Amino acid sequence: MKRRLQKKYILLILGYSVVLLLIPYVLDLHSRSAQVRHGAQELRQQQQQQQQQRCPDLENSMALWNATEPADSSAGNSNRTKTHIYLHTTWRTGSSFLGELFNQHPDVFYLYEPMWNMWQALYPGDAGSLQGAVRDMMNSLFRCDFSVLRLYAGSSNISTSFIFGWKTNKVICSQPLCAAYDKQQVGLVQEGVCAKCAPKDIRELERECKKYPVVVIKDVRVLDLGVLVPMMRDPTLNLQIVQLFRDPRAVHNSRLKSKLALVRESIQVLRSKKQSDKYKRLLSPGNRINRAESYVSGAMELICDHWLRDMLLVNGAPPWLKRNYLQIRYEDLVLHPVNELQRLYRFANLNMSPQLEKFVMNMTRGQGYSSDRPFLISARDAKEAIFAWRERLSVEQVGQVEAYCSEVMRHLGYEKRNLK
Repeated sequence: MKRRLQKKYILLILGYSVVLLLIPYVLDLHSRSAQVRHGAQELRQQQQQQQQQRCPDLENSMALWNATEPADSSAGNSNRTKTHIYLHTTWRTGSSFLGELFNQHPDVFYLYEPMWNMWQALYPGDAGSLQGAVRDMMNSLFRCDFSVLRLYAGSSNISTSFIFGWKTNKVICSQPLCAAYDKQQVGLVQEGVCAKCAPKDIRELERECKKYPVVVIKDVRVLDLGVLVPMMRDPTLNLQIVQLFRDPRAVHNSRLKSKLALVRESIQVLRSKKQSDKYKRLLSPGNRINRAESYVSGAMELICDHWLRDMLLVNGAPPWLKRNYLQIRYEDLVLHPVNELQRLYRFANLNMSPQLEKFVMNMTRGQGYSSDRPFLISARDAKEAIFAWRERLSVEQVGQVEAYCSEVMRHLGYEKRNLK
């Protein structure tokens, strides 16, 4: 009996000792967990602060999502039967090729960079102050009202031989405006052929615009997606956004190749009223000999900031906007052209055809990377177009782009190059 009691006491003592030993461990574990949670919270706050520093107006744009989903427009509004698509992109991302895929479709009225005239007329106005005017012009153009172009034409007469990349525009160069081409046939428009077409009054082009079920505008002068939110909320417009991204290193390489043509607009971007001390620094290049390269490189840094803001804005957007937004990478488009074209056309409610499939395949299986005219649409070697930056950018240039575009590259799935 005594032995049993002794065993019980021994077991109780051992159990009590174990509990005493575990208490400090449990308390320490709890403390460590609290520290980890606190550290994670601090890290999130730091990331948010960094994003807020790079995207100072993001919070204001996010507030636009607080409103309810846009209501349906009243019955009888003809615009609800039309689809309006804006190709949201920037310079040297392959946007002309993307736009050409819509230019070729028989059911699309395509407008190529209509805001160019405005930027040229208002130079050296900064890009930030022009955003409202860009949005107002786009709103009119989507409604087939081209009279707004007269505001920026100066003494020039507005005709079909003035706007929308007219020498390669399938609508302007096809019947009934011109007999040179047939809009139903797929194939690039030759500038020399279309240049022989007689100019038509802008009102004739407006009438043609109203016949098409899909109107597409491609431009590079909307700095960030927040500018377009009021239009996306307009129930009478039915606006959809396709945003094109490309590896920032490839964009930078292409921009340097075309730097003389991009200097003016790069300066307008850097003069934006949203600039911080960083952009003021970029506007004062130390090397006066290579000022063009300095301005173009500086604008690339700002472009990555706007890309980041767009991605954060879409990430926090309500479902109704996400249904009307499509993100596409240039690399996916040229490496998997048929699949990506099908995805684009589904989003735009357009039908695919064997002729369009053949066209996109031929355009991505050309010889070489580019011609002597970098803004000319032509067949390219897709892989060479994607990876040309590896041979043409210096180690220092690659490192600079990867440094200030690192977060954008991470979001888009572009891996940094091992330069060691």
